[in-house]
Amino acid sequence: MLRFHLLGLPHTQVTRSFTSCAFTNKIFYFAKMLRSLGHEVFLYAGDQCETDVSEHIVCFSEADRLAHCNGTHYTAASWDTNDPGWKTFNTRCITEITKRAKPQDFICIMGGTAQKPVADALPAFMAVEYGIGHPGSFSSYRVFESYAWMHTTYGAETYGHPGSADGRWFDAVIPGYFDTADFPLSSEKDDYFLFIGRLTARKGPHIAAEVCQHLGKRLLIAGQGKPPSYGEYIGVVGHEERGRLMARAKAVFVPTVYIEPFGNVAVEAQACGTPVITTDWGAFTETVEHGLTGFRCRTFQEFCDATEACESLDASYIRNRASATYSLPVIAQQYDVYFKRLLTLWGKGWYETDLEGCYAGAGQCRV
Repeated sequence: MLRFHLLGLPHTQVTRSFTSCAFTNKIFYFAKMLRSLGHEVFLYAGDQCETDVSEHIVCFSEADRLAHCNGTHYTAASWDTNDPGWKTFNTRCITEITKRAKPQDFICIMGGTAQKPVADALPAFMAVEYGIGHPGSFSSYRVFESYAWMHTTYGAETYGHPGSADGRWFDAVIPGYFDTADFPLSSEKDDYFLFIGRLTARKGPHIAAEVCQHLGKRLLIAGQGKPPSYGEYIGVVGHEERGRLMARAKAVFVPTVYIEPFGNVAVEAQACGTPVITTDWGAFTETVEHGLTGFRCRTFQEFCDATEACESLDASYIRNRASATYSLPVIAQQYDVYFKRLLTLWGKGWYETDLEGCYAGAGQCRV
């Protein structure tokens, strides 16, 4: 059994109501996966918790959270380490972890550099950023959501000289994950297309709107922000409605303009047996099988062609591939292997061959 100190975020609660935040979604299901493997999980978070943990340690009240959000939607809250809310949250996490931590425990971080002060204050423990889909990582032990984002990060870290980038032995790629129970399969589709996500220009909702308007297709739009003029805006939806909308759509648009680190929506839609229409870069080159689970596009015409062709794809195949690749039981095993690999650093490190004996070592970590 391994022991994990899992940090929440000051602007959300670890409940289903906040899982439209991709970071909170990962925290919620990461805890469930670790517990399913029999590991011990200490969650340091707000005062509400709906996931499976060994102990829930409250480090931020709901009143604290609301003050931190300062009247904005929680997805727009500050990620500045110097923000008073972050300072308070991090300080309380440090205090509570110190009371509970034992040698060879892991500190699991989702907040990137905003939670670096916690790792800095507890150098005797291995701080792992276990789901990087954002800029600003710092740990010696990092798990990226896609190879695309790992390589993008390596290139960025060389300050404009990507040819000088080297790999890092104890980094890893483990993709995002979902609970199949949240995303029902539907081979019967209703007469609409769907865009769901943050309504910012770089997520591409205008592309979905322009394509559907050009073809005369019905488009539903869900998410936080200002929607484009074409389409039926239905606001921010909860996890149950998200699954229903995805399952019944003819296709889900995920036309992210930037290099997408992962893109949960693309995988969640496929979990419902629904094809996706995406751009042709970033993680989509790993998550979308062109012509089988969706279409990756580079021109307006290709987006239009994909919209017309999506009904020809096999919903059962799309669902089965998503489940076999991204479901919680599958990803849980990948994390188990990764953390046991990190335990070799308490033994011979990269040269460790006794993969049982090294876990019992109590020496200095070999970084």
